[in-house]
Amino acid sequence: MSSDALDFYNIETRAVIKFFFLQVKAPKEILAILIETLGEHAPSYATVKIWVAQFKLRDFSTCDAPRPGRPKTVTIPEFNNTSLQKKTFFLR
Repeated sequence: MSSDALDFYNIETRAVIKFFFLQVKAPKEILAILIETLGEHAPSYATVKIWVAQFKLRDFSTCDAPRPGRPKTVTIPEFNNTSLQKKTFFLR
């Protein structure tokens, strides 16, 4: 499964957890429904509990929060050819 597909799957699963949370279901009930529907692809009970706790704090975003550290992608600015031509490089 590609990274984009996995991200989409995670967001959709969290949206389902959010739906059942808003239906006032307990984490164990939500997990039982997910296991019945998704089988072995259902998230763990710990994952369901974490997301229910987030929703209880009124954080209804289903996406991961940005993390500090090294970015996934890097944008490199284009080099100006004239700046390289004006400098002299010596190899030792």
